[in-house]
Amino acid sequence: MKNLKYDLPAGLVVYLVALPLCLGVALASGAPLLSGIISGVIGGIVVGFFSGSQTSVSGPAAGLAAIVLASITRLGGFEIFSTALLIAGFLQMAGGYFKGGIIANYIPSNVIKGLLAAIGILLILKQIPHAIGYDADHEDAFSFIQPNGENTFSHLLGSFNHFNAGSLVISFISMLLLVLWDKTLKKVNFLPASLIVVALSIGLNEVFRRFTPDFYIEGPHLVNIPSPDISELFTIKLPALSALADYNVWIVAFTIAIVASLETLLNLEAVDNIDPHKRESPPNKELIAQGLGNMLAGFFGGLPVTSVIVRSSVNIDAGAKTKLSAILHGLFLLISILTIASVLNMIPLATLASILIMTGYKLAKGKLFKEMFQKGWNQFIPFIATIMGILLTDLLIGILIGLGVSIFYLLRSNFRNPFKIGKENVYSNETIRIELPNQVSFLNKATIKETLWSIPENSQVIIDATNTDYIDNDVLEILKDFKEVVAPEKKIKLNKIGLKKEYQLTDHIQFVNVLDKNTRERLTPEAILNLLKAGNERFLKGKWSKKEFMHQMNATATGQFPMVAVLSCIDSRTSPEVVFDANLGDLISIRIGGNIVSPEIIGSMELSHKEIGIKLIVVMGHSNCGAVNAAIHKINEGKIAMITNKIQPSVDKVALIVGKTGTLLPGELLDKSSRLNAQNSVNEILSSSIYLREQVGSGNLGIVAAYYDTNTGNISFEALVTLGQ
Repeated sequence: MKNLKYDLPAGLVVYLVALPLCLGVALASGAPLLSGIISGVIGGIVVGFFSGSQTSVSGPAAGLAAIVLASITRLGGFEIFSTALLIAGFLQMAGGYFKGGIIANYIPSNVIKGLLAAIGILLILKQIPHAIGYDADHEDAFSFIQPNGENTFSHLLGSFNHFNAGSLVISFISMLLLVLWDKTLKKVNFLPASLIVVALSIGLNEVFRRFTPDFYIEGPHLVNIPSPDISELFTIKLPALSALADYNVWIVAFTIAIVASLETLLNLEAVDNIDPHKRESPPNKELIAQGLGNMLAGFFGGLPVTSVIVRSSVNIDAGAKTKLSAILHGLFLLISILTIASVLNMIPLATLASILIMTGYKLAKGKLFKEMFQKGWNQFIPFIATIMGILLTDLLIGILIGLGVSIFYLLRSNFRNPFKIGKENVYSNETIRIELPNQVSFLNKATIKETLWSIPENSQVIIDATNTDYIDNDVLEILKDFKEVVAPEKKIKLNKIGLKKEYQLTDHIQFVNVLDKNTRERLTPEAILNLLKAGNERFLKGKWSKKEFMHQMNATATGQFPMVAVLSCIDSRTSPEVVFDANLGDLISIRIGGNIVSPEIIGSMELSHKEIGIKLIVVMGHSNCGAVNAAIHKINEGKIAMITNKIQPSVDKVALIVGKTGTLLPGELLDKSSRLNAQNSVNEILSSSIYLREQVGSGNLGIVAAYYDTNTGNISFEALVTLGQ
């Protein structure tokens, strides 16, 4: 009950918006007005209780009004239609039981966002007439062609000839308060702004009645709930079960089941998309809940029930945290019809229109259009196609148009690959590793989302996109939601590696997997140095060459032809094979603290060139070197002195230079000493080995000092040593 302070006022706001909408849908469907309220109660209480969604609100939907109207006429009575609705509910429950809700996972996000934007635009276009006092149309008419023969735009333009002064004033004040509340008064969150606006509008209209009668709103400009007949409310009109044998009933039942299920699944995806906590609603459980709701609606004389995006959006906007708000809105619908219809009939339609216009604005902000445009034509065109389809036809046809355009882009791209998931033990911690394939399309969305959302709390997860050249926008959004919302809430430690700014194929410098003798003989020391630089560049960009180590092992089992010997420090962060992106057999690694030189090391280098054939020697120092730092701090106990005494001349020389030129910045002594120490090791190798000096002088061998930055991973090189240096 900790969320009651959020869910109770949100439920009140949704109830105030839903009440006239329920009546409007019943009117458009040619059904008794009470049938809309019955479905609103069932959608709120029953579907809300059994649904797995925390934010979706169900009730009678305008998208089915035309089907209901035609079906009642075709079947010859509302009682027979109720039989078809009873069957449709059973079919929906069966669809949920047999996992039919999985299709919701394959709806692209550009279509879902197009749906949200289109609903937002429609709310604004359809509610402007009510806001200015033209209430000739019912509140939930979202089809382009209206029952009276007009369309959305002709109705909007015609409304400007029918202003009502009181409605204009109330809608202006209502929207102004809603805007100010969002910007400055949001901290006063014990009640949502929508509820305050409704109460204020009733009071303001009473002021008009007493002091400025010309502005007083009455009659068709107010909510109009018919006074209930108590005996009618408690009289159950059973469906005509004798019509079960009529094939027309079954045709209507299948039609309603399919359309209602599609609308529910689409709306469910849309609601999850705008849920600030990005919770995932189980679609199969939702179908079962909707099916149960429609069976009860058929039994009690209601209209078809679906998840409704308008009420759900208002619910989220009002600050709802759990599905308790949806259940409460159903209870309020039930109670109000029995008790306070007269009070509700005092609410100006202009106020409800203002609430819906502000909801529409939030759904269709210009920022959304800009974001979709920046994602490329393959995202923007289906997005716009969905919007235009919904605006110029109706909800379902518009979505089908958007899906058709998305499928066109999908077939054009032809991206569909599986991903790999496994577990590995790093030290004593188990890590879940998810490796994405070379191409990832939205067809992978369902599996990836299901996998990520099912990861247990307090896990360690690596999402590896190292080998991925393309990731569809739908999957990128899932990865973003997982990183920003789901992982923090479930206390999951997350690493995402290999993600690139652009997902397209790029040229790579190619290495032979294993160096053979002929290939090495063609390489000069300068060419080898360039290959090392290219390998480090791949390391920096995360574009490591593919390592087939088992094949390389077999290929090098009987011989080796390395091209370089690297004298580096024993530091755990400076592995030459990794930072140069090398293969097995590419280099000989000699490691010693502080990359110092000894007779044994020089002997190893002579052996590496004379007998094994390397053509380049690299002496690589690095930043934050522990051995150099020990020399700076005069640490020379025991055998450590054998290392620090070798490094000390470099430290003393840097300190001497500093004494003449000024003070060093923090860490600069360590950095400069490490660089000079690597260069001194190069000089010692050349002065101590006549053989290596001759080979360098003749051009058969190159030698160079390098420096690895442990903070960035970058390796910088001095110039290759030539004869006479």
